[in-house]
Amino acid sequence: MDKNNKILVTGGASFIGSHMVDALVARGMDVRVVDDLSTGSIENIQGHIDDSRIECIHADLREPGVAKNAVKGIQVVFHLAADHGGRGYIDLHQAAPATNFFMDGLVFWEAQRAGVEKIIFASSGCVYPNALQADPNETVYLSEGLIKPPYEADNLYGWAKLMAELTLDAYCRELGMKAVSCRYFTAYGPRCLESHAVMAMIGRAFIKQDPFEVWGNGEQIRNWTYIDDIVEGTIRAAETIDDGSAVNIGTMERVRVVDAARLILQYTGCQSEISFLTDMPTGPLNRVADNTMAKRRMNWEPQVNFEDGLRRTIDWYFSNKKSPEVHNALRDKLVSR
Repeated sequence: MDKNNKILVTGGASFIGSHMVDALVARGMDVRVVDDLSTGSIENIQGHIDDSRIECIHADLREPGVAKNAVKGIQVVFHLAADHGGRGYIDLHQAAPATNFFMDGLVFWEAQRAGVEKIIFASSGCVYPNALQADPNETVYLSEGLIKPPYEADNLYGWAKLMAELTLDAYCRELGMKAVSCRYFTAYGPRCLESHAVMAMIGRAFIKQDPFEVWGNGEQIRNWTYIDDIVEGTIRAAETIDDGSAVNIGTMERVRVVDAARLILQYTGCQSEISFLTDMPTGPLNRVADNTMAKRRMNWEPQVNFEDGLRRTIDWYFSNKKSPEVHNALRDKLVSR
């Protein structure tokens, strides 16, 4: 990316988006943010606003004219905005994430009309077939080539991500736009909300919840990927891939949910007993990325292992949170935005 480029980050006040803005500003980029603040917080980027380092538009991209105005004068779009949430939200809400179908399409269409040179799209491991992720006893790594007809995705949220990927691929082939889709796998880190599993467990340890609740039987496997690696992988994709293809941004560490819970309890000194809530949403039981393509095409691989990233996140959480807000978050956010 050229420092003379004007860059738009949609969802730039959110967890991942605000870290992306931090990284782009640090690289001297000219950044515009658009965010409706439904899950993001202006505090995440307030320092950049105060220093006049970024332009910030508080608006909903789904509203008439917002996307058109947001892409004016823009050369590169990091499209991270989405109606999304944690596992409880994805499983229990379908209508709201379905609005991502038209929001993504609108952003891409207006970007093409405005002459945007490249779109970097925040996709998800939710695009992968659920049938491949059903047995936690199998050692499975999801590679990009597994996405092919007949398609299968994880709820309407996953289908919207998949359709956006296919749309961008068509824009590249037929209209000459440059693009890349970054499939994020289970991002976590400072500023992440308690609607996501690791953050919810850290929150439970913070308030010393006893019994300490874990959704499912704890045998579910994930590859939690630290936010710094997510951001660096996305920027590397923006710099190296133009052909509309998709690339996994995730670690290949296989971590059981129960093991993550035990690490959190141990590091925080919380003595609570674990209680497994087997009637709660868990999502796929075995979701881990294969990042071979990222290593080959972008010379990228994660630098932060799970235990180190978890400690950093816990330290941030315990330094920045207050008990009442954590109680409220664990009550309200686990199945909502």
